[in-house]
Amino acid sequence: MKKPGRLRLGWLLAAAAILTFAGANAHLIYVAFTSHPGCVQHLKEAGAKPGQFRAAASDC
Repeated sequence: MKKPGRLRLGWLLAAAAILTFAGANAHLIYVAFTSHPGCVQHLKEAGAKPGQFRAAASDC
């Protein structure tokens, strides 16, 4: 039989891990909805050289 102290510690660690995970996800969702980066320089037409890309749908 496990000691009551170890069982309680296990539950506390599990709860802390779940709360940390939920808090991190909530923060990511908050940042995703509140941030809007400004326009950046990008190609307007498809580039001829390899590695030159353009925005799929410009937000500017």
